[in-house]
Amino acid sequence: MIPVTPALSIDERDLEERFIRAAGPGGQNVNKVSTAVELRFTLNGYTQLPDDVRARLEKLAGRRLTLDGEIVLRADEHRTQERNRAEALARLVALVEQATHRPKPRKKTKVPRAVKEKRLEGKARRSDVKARRGRVRDED
Repeated sequence: MIPVTPALSIDERDLEERFIRAAGPGGQNVNKVSTAVELRFTLNGYTQLPDDVRARLEKLAGRRLTLDGEIVLRADEHRTQERNRAEALARLVALVEQATHRPKPRKKTKVPRAVKEKRLEGKARRSDVKARRGRVRDED
């Protein structure tokens, strides 16, 4: 079990790691050594996620969520498998931890009367300025 919060842990059976070759510069090393990590986390697996946390996690995952209900994270910043594994796992834990936070409910507020009046005064002033524009007529 991988702890996320004191009350929530990720079951290791829901994780699948694949080692692949990293892209980008790196010379001969990057072409022959599979140091990049593709970490897959199954949402509907052994890990018991509360429904609200699961819903927020799906939303946070965005395009990293597959149709099969897996979150796919790829780490290839480091030169070693171990550091990339740790990076991918840390990112997953951070994502799940972020999903545990409930967003504060928005409190509707009423626009104060003084603010409404001030806005309407400004609009009236602007309207008056524009109304005075136009052709100047010669009054003979």
